[in-house]
Amino acid sequence: MGLLTDLKMLDLSRLLPGPYCSLLLADLGMEVLKVEDPEQGDYMRMMGPIQKKDSAHFLALNRNKKSMKLNLKVKEGREIFYKLIGTYDILLEGFRPGVMERLGIGYQELKKRNPRVIFCSLSGYGQDGPYRERSGHDVNYIGLGGVLEITGQINQDPTIPGVQIADIGGGGMMAAIAILAAIVHRERTGQGQYLDISMHDGVISWLSLHAAKYFMDKDLPKRGEMQLSGRYACYHVYSTKDGRHMSLGALEPKFWTNFCEAIGRKDLIYKQFIEGDERPQVIREIQDLFKTKTQKEWMDFFKNVDACCEPILTLEEVFQHPQVLHRKMVMEYEHPVEGKVRQVGNPIKSSQFPFEIRHPSPAWGEHTMEVLQTIGYSAEEIKQFKEVKAIRQNDWNDGTVE
Repeated sequence: MGLLTDLKMLDLSRLLPGPYCSLLLADLGMEVLKVEDPEQGDYMRMMGPIQKKDSAHFLALNRNKKSMKLNLKVKEGREIFYKLIGTYDILLEGFRPGVMERLGIGYQELKKRNPRVIFCSLSGYGQDGPYRERSGHDVNYIGLGGVLEITGQINQDPTIPGVQIADIGGGGMMAAIAILAAIVHRERTGQGQYLDISMHDGVISWLSLHAAKYFMDKDLPKRGEMQLSGRYACYHVYSTKDGRHMSLGALEPKFWTNFCEAIGRKDLIYKQFIEGDERPQVIREIQDLFKTKTQKEWMDFFKNVDACCEPILTLEEVFQHPQVLHRKMVMEYEHPVEGKVRQVGNPIKSSQFPFEIRHPSPAWGEHTMEVLQTIGYSAEEIKQFKEVKAIRQNDWNDGTVE
């Protein structure tokens, strides 16, 4: 049983940032109901590789959730939503600013029906400011937020990271933290609240160390020349004989000393943070050394050396790694439609609420009838909702009343 078992969320978000937020909370036991429109639903269902019905991306982000189809553009659909909000604790939405108000389900309207509701809006630039209406994606947020400018190698163009920093770190995770804080606040005061989460704000918060230095010395960080981005030989990426790579993170003097002694270059110990012409020269010398062995040979070489030197792995290798498997960061389960599904596990390990998959990612609208019946609607009322297109026939056998 999860930590958040007694809490319920209505999730109107789509794609990555919002669903990642609600995934974290659903994995912790929260009951999450995806409220999807009857025409398209969550676009992520069709984005990425598809084996049978829903994409692998959708399956990965929506386990432990339920789904209903609800048309919020018609009066009857909004009436259903008003009734739902009275029995739910949290609402998460990822529309552009103003959309919820235009639909008649903004925070001011919903808190009349449930003063304790926690309403979280997750958007690119927030609900106010000159960029509130501006469209964007991850690359834009990290670009405007300064992260992209300092990411990559010296004298080369900025490098787009391989994962979505703003969507996941600046958006989804920040929203989850904010919601958890609001839950604690409500437990203490009985009050709900409105949360305004901006992915761009989240990206800016990741600049804390760089910003602190800049505010003090006014020295702009340069791509590939910062202490932790390749400036020094002790914290660098090196290619190997077979075209693979090793990561060296011997930042502390003790690790650098161990590294230098292991490779037979004690003369480099005092040159860990050397500047001038010798700085790139030390990097070249170590690079030449790494070129003499394959990645596997270097892995064996450093197996018992405490020097923070590890191989750079492919995803195939990551998901076969003994540490990853031991920590249960790869999981497998049976989906009623998709069959056997493998996914990344949950990173939160607890002695009180062990992670479990209570149910797989839901079919589009799978729980519509269950939800309507739970909040007291009769078969005749449900039939009328269908007639006015407030709800729609679900995709596969779920007890739908024809």
